[in-house]
Amino acid sequence: MSDEKRAEIAKGRAFGSPLARAFYSRASAAGVDPRVKPGAPAAVAIIDNSIDPGVYRPVEHWSRHLTVPWDAFVARDGCFPDPAAYSHFILTGSEASILERDSWVDVEAGFVREAIAADVAVLGSCWGHQLLAFALAGEPHVRRCLQPEIGWVPIRVDKDNELLGPAGTFDTFSVHYDEVRDLPAPFEILASTDTCPVQAFRLQGKPVWGLQSHPEVDIPTGLRFLRDLVDRGFKGRGFLLEALRQPPRDSGLIRRIVRTFLAAGRRG
Repeated sequence: MSDEKRAEIAKGRAFGSPLARAFYSRASAAGVDPRVKPGAPAAVAIIDNSIDPGVYRPVEHWSRHLTVPWDAFVARDGCFPDPAAYSHFILTGSEASILERDSWVDVEAGFVREAIAADVAVLGSCWGHQLLAFALAGEPHVRRCLQPEIGWVPIRVDKDNELLGPAGTFDTFSVHYDEVRDLPAPFEILASTDTCPVQAFRLQGKPVWGLQSHPEVDIPTGLRFLRDLVDRGFKGRGFLLEALRQPPRDSGLIRRIVRTFLAAGRRG
C-alpha cells in the first residue's frame, strides 16, 4: 500500500469516515465496543465474501448506503466477528459458488447460524442469500440456475412486505449463476421472477432476509462491473455482453431495503 493511500485512510479514520473501513482489514473492528449496549444505535458488520477485490468491491457498494457505524471482515481469510458485538450483519455477494466451496464457506455457515440464534438482523445478497439457504436449510436448496440472470432484471414482489414494499415489480441489478430453490417453512418467499422462483425471502419470526439481486449496485457501478468481468474472461461472456446491450433500469429500492433492515433486530 502506498504512503499516499495510508495517509488517506488515516485521514478518514480521524474524521470517523467510512473511508478507513473501505479496506476492511481484520483490524477494522478494533475501535468498536465489544458488545452492543442496550438502546444503542445499529452497529453493522459487513461480511465481505468477494474473491478478487480488484473486480468486485461489495464493501464499497454497501457502505455508501449506510448512515450508521460499520466494520467489515474478509470471509476468505476466515475473519468473522463475535455476533454479540454487532446488531446487524450484511452477507455480501461473491464470485465463488456455494456448490463448489472452499473450507471458509462452511465456517461462515456456522457463523451465520450462531448470529441468527443471537437474534441479530441479517441481510444476505446474491451469494449471501444462497449462503443463508445453505446454512439454514441445507445444500439441496441451492442449485445451478436453469437460466442465469445478468444485468438489470424486473423482479416481482409477490406479496406486500416491509422490506420490499407493496406487491408489484421493481428493477435492479443482478449477476448470478446459482439460485435458491424449494425452501421449507419457516422461510417465506417474498419475490420471484419467471426464471428464479426465490428472488427474496424472510425467515419467519426473525429479522433475516435474503435477496438474490444486488440492489446496492447502482447503474454506473453495474456497467463497470460487467465490463470488468468481460475483460477478465469471466464465465458466461455471452450473458454479460447481452446485459451490456440492454438499457439499465434501477428502481432505487435500496433506500427502503436499508431503512427497513436497520430498523429491525436487537439493540442489546
